[in-house]
Amino acid sequence: MFDRLREDICCVKERDPAARSAVEVLLLYPGLKAIRAHRRAHWFYNRGMFFIARWISQRAARKTGIEIHPAAKIGRRFFIDHGCGVVIGETTEIGDDVTLYQGVTLGGTGKDTGKRHPTIGNNVMIGAGAKVLGPIKIGDNTNIAAGAVVLKDIPPNSTAVGVPARIVKRDGKRVDDSDPRNLKDPIAQEIERLEARITCLRKAIDAMSEKMEEQC
Repeated sequence: MFDRLREDICCVKERDPAARSAVEVLLLYPGLKAIRAHRRAHWFYNRGMFFIARWISQRAARKTGIEIHPAAKIGRRFFIDHGCGVVIGETTEIGDDVTLYQGVTLGGTGKDTGKRHPTIGNNVMIGAGAKVLGPIKIGDNTNIAAGAVVLKDIPPNSTAVGVPARIVKRDGKRVDDSDPRNLKDPIAQEIERLEARITCLRKAIDAMSEKMEEQC
């Protein structure tokens, strides 16, 4: 138990440059408190003591702002940075050396039964506000950009961005010529389409007005 705790503290110090000491991480980091509570809840859940497991997980959620279902399977050196608003669903499976930032949801779509939540591989980083939904798989060594909405499998060694998420890099090589920073906002694209349509309608109205004036 102490070896696992020491391992968790070390991984936080390695990934968070703001962490000054092991004592600070142990006492003040909500992500560490949430994963420690989850391990206790998961132990009870696996032994059929579901009420106690949910009581532990809900108490941790109130204290940390991080909600992890006690049935979720989480690997070693799991780090939740900041953590506020993180939700991890019941059938989620997470590998080793995974990092989540605030606002991440590993949830379901409401359309599936049984395995409803994602499976996250090893050494995966999921950025702030990203949503990974459904019984999909995120491959090892993958980065999910902040704000992305992932609804399909992502292969290993990839970077995915956007809504819905698409792969822009794989095995260190860009797979799309467009720079993700220059991707058009779908709302902006729709506005442009409507403006073009309005321009066409105006031209048609002007043509009809001229024709009516000629007839008069």
